[in-house]
This record gives sequence, C-alpha cells and structure tokens, in this order.
Amino acid sequence: MEEKRIVEATSILDLLSQKVVGQPAISGIVSMVKMYQAGLSPTDRPAGIFLLLGPTGTGKTRTVEALAEILHGDRRKVIKIDCGEYQSEHEVAKLIGAPPGYLGHRETKPAFTQQALEDATSPFCDLSIVLFDEIEKAAPSVNKLLLGVLDKASLRLGDNSQVNFEKSLIFLTSNLGAREMMKELQPEIGFRGAAIPDVSQLGKKLEGIAIAAVKKMYSPEFVNRLDAILTYRPLDSEALGMILDLQIADLQNHVNGRLAEKCFNIEVSEDSRQFLLDKGTSPEFGARELKRAIHRYLTQPLATLLIEGKIEPTSTVTVQVNEDKESLRFDFRESGRASSRPTILIVDDNRDFLRQLSLEISEATGWRVLLEQWSEQAVATGTREAIDFALVDLILSDGNGLELAIKLRENNSQLRVVIMTGGELSYQEEHDCEKHGFATIKKPFLPQDVISTLRQFVIRTAKAG
Repeated sequence: MEEKRIVEATSILDLLSQKVVGQPAISGIVSMVKMYQAGLSPTDRPAGIFLLLGPTGTGKTRTVEALAEILHGDRRKVIKIDCGEYQSEHEVAKLIGAPPGYLGHRETKPAFTQQALEDATSPFCDLSIVLFDEIEKAAPSVNKLLLGVLDKASLRLGDNSQVNFEKSLIFLTSNLGAREMMKELQPEIGFRGAAIPDVSQLGKKLEGIAIAAVKKMYSPEFVNRLDAILTYRPLDSEALGMILDLQIADLQNHVNGRLAEKCFNIEVSEDSRQFLLDKGTSPEFGARELKRAIHRYLTQPLATLLIEGKIEPTSTVTVQVNEDKESLRFDFRESGRASSRPTILIVDDNRDFLRQLSLEISEATGWRVLLEQWSEQAVATGTREAIDFALVDLILSDGNGLELAIKLRENNSQLRVVIMTGGELSYQEEHDCEKHGFATIKKPFLPQDVISTLRQFVIRTAKAG
C-alpha cells in the first residue's frame, strides 16, 4: 500500500502563514483541512467551501496556490476557473461539456471531469483544490451550476456522467465591494499614501463592506452553502516587507535551481529593499505590483549581467540604489569555484521519503546522492566515501540523528550537516546544533527548500576556499 504524507494541521498553518503574510483569516481554511484529515468531513458535500474577499493584492489567489504547494508540493496543482471567461450564459458548456445532439458535443471538452480532479491530487494528499477566480464576473448560469456542487458535491456533465467533489476544497475569490473599500483606504481623491493607516480598525470596516456586498449580489441559499467567508485585510508596512523578503528568497531559489553549479548569491541592501517597496506596493494595489517591480529592477538586470559574463559562479552580487534613486546598482565579489559534483549523504528510516528526496535532488542538481537508513551503515559510508553534505533525520529507528551527525563530523571536519526534524528541538539539541554549526530544517518541507540550503553551503564553501 502506497504510503502517503499527512501534514499536520498545525504544520499547515505555520507553512501557510509563512507564505501568506498578514492574514489571520487563513486559520479558517486549516480547520477544514484538519476536519478532513480526521475523517469527519460531512458526506455528500465538498471538504470545504470558502469565499475569499478583500482589496486587490492582499493574497487571496496566493493563498490557494500556497495551499496547493503545501499539500501537493506544486502550486500548479489547482483547477483554476477564470470567471471572466464565463460571462455569457452559453459559456457554461465549457465547464460541463455540450450535451449530445448539440453542435460541438464531441469537440467541447469539459473543464470538470473526475479525471481532472484526480490529476489535481498527489501521492501526498488526495484533496483536490478548485478555484473560481473573480466569481462575481460569472454569468448567472454558472452560479446556478455551482449551487448543486456546493450543496451535494455532485456535478452532472453534458454526457450525463457524474463528477464527485467530496474530496475537493472549493475556493471562490471576489472583488465585491472593492470600490467602497478604496473609499475607506483612500478617502481623498488622488491621494497615494506610502502606508495604510490604522489597519486594525480598517479590517473590521472592510469586512462589513465585503459581506454586505456579497449579500446584496447573491441569494441566501448561495451564501448559506459557504463554509466560511474570509475577508483579507490591507497589508501594513511590516507585512509588505515580509512579502518582499519572501519574493527575494524565491528569486534566490530560482537562481540556485536553474543555474546549478553556476549559481550566485544575491544580497539586497536595506535601501534597495525600500526602493523595491516604494516601486512595487501601494494602498490601492497592495503587493500585486511587487513581483513586477522585482522583475524589472532586479531580475532583468541580473539576467543581462549574467549573459555578459560579469557574474562569476558562486560569487556574491550586492544590490545598492543608484545615485539617481531611479534604478539599482550591482557590485560583485568573486570567489573560487565549488566542487563540480558534490556528494550528499541522506540518512532517514523512511524508505519512500529517501527515494523521493534523492530523486528530486539528483534531477535538480546532478549531485551524487547516497542513501542510508541505519546509523551504523551511515558511519561506514561516511568513512568510506568523500562526503560533502549530510542530511540527517533527528529521530532514527536505531539511534539519535544528532549523535550520528556528530560522529560523521568527527570523521570529516569539513562536512556540512543539515538536521531534519518533525518537531521543536530541545534546548540541548539547539545548543548542540549551534555548537557544531549544523543547520536545521523542519518537516514537512519541499525538496527545493533542502536544495536551496545545500546550495548556500556550496557558495559558502567556495568563499572559504
């Protein structure tokens, strides 16, 4: 029987809070996932139905993508319906397929099929995620179609087959009330503030505006089928700064993943961070323009410098603001090259986990990966082989992973170690990790998180050399 990874609900909340900043409403989503994992979700109904409201650029769509990334390891594991494409009554056929006898019956492939829902799952989780983006733009026929799905978790297609949504999380996003929200955010016409004042007070006002707009547009029978109406608050300066840090980290991970041994380190100065925040954030658009600002002022110039051969592999690029205050400047610190093909030893007593992680690392980096399930064998391998990195689980079937890591380090003083743990470290364990310079990573994690950590080791090793 295939082993599946069940992510604890508390871990999902932690991971989701890291990816979607400044929105306490997301805890309502996690509670429904917890109910499903416990086997207590109601029958003949979707596992969860959520309406996400709030100003643009506050993270509504990002929440759905982040949840797919956590549950399935891929943010693209979402069946996304852009409701702007379904504004005419006849376009509902694109969702369910044309019935027999209609022109185009065989050519019209429905967006919803049982196979499509299954394709949106993973070996880790059998929950599919369905997103109706900007639901207020959909034609009334789409809303009527949704009523049956939300109530009975069932949809009849044009060919008379049934699609079951009991193992689905359904998200509806909407900008209802956005104009009224903007009046609260910017009462003075033409004013564009650098920060949003009194966010905590505005949150309650925006929630009232959003819910009133929903009740005005939709019937009570539609609203009553929703498990939760979540209103996203405008982002304050601290949240925007955290989002910027996340996106810069994503850029670093992207560089590491795509360039492999030719990767380089990016250091963004504080004045450069503020420059990007000024260019990419605003009260009316939140953080929506931030990714575009990073692409324009950071990613594109770095790509040009890379093509021109000005960035050496494993070097560090420091980002500063130019004197004109309208662009960024890039300074370089060269370093020696890292080993062409590092060797990593992974020690974990979960065979399926070992196999999957080793495959991901090998495909992404081309590194040599050695696998062990037992402490004694790991020590023997560390003595016999030239190991550059060790990824060790804290709790092993035959011993303590931290003690094993210390033994491996004693045999190889240059060994870089990452300790994997599914819970919090004790004070002594934290002290030992700090003493020996061991990095830690908390389960559940994505393979690219480990790869990014290891690549940072490669860069530091090259600098030290």
